[in-house]
Amino acid sequence: MTLPEGATVIDLRPVDLRAAEPLAALTTLPVRAVSLQTIEDGAHGLTPDLGPLVVICERGVRSGLAARYLTADGLDARAYPGGVPALRGRVNGN
Repeated sequence: MTLPEGATVIDLRPVDLRAAEPLAALTTLPVRAVSLQTIEDGAHGLTPDLGPLVVICERGVRSGLAARYLTADGLDARAYPGGVPALRGRVNGN
């Protein structure tokens, strides 16, 4: 999947994984860290002016659920299939 121009990447990973491999090293798009629990609670603070949201997690499982919640909140959101390994592979040309 290509990251759409003007999108914001939502990083669902826990703090330790975000610190070990920041998504900013894999994309020039803005990245926001938001927990799945915050999204489930509707307390995420994300707004349509952020552009389309691309939700990514470590393996691509939780991001689908988060994207569905965000879509239900009226946002343009989609999960990045395969998670961080897929994004890393795309960036590295694999």
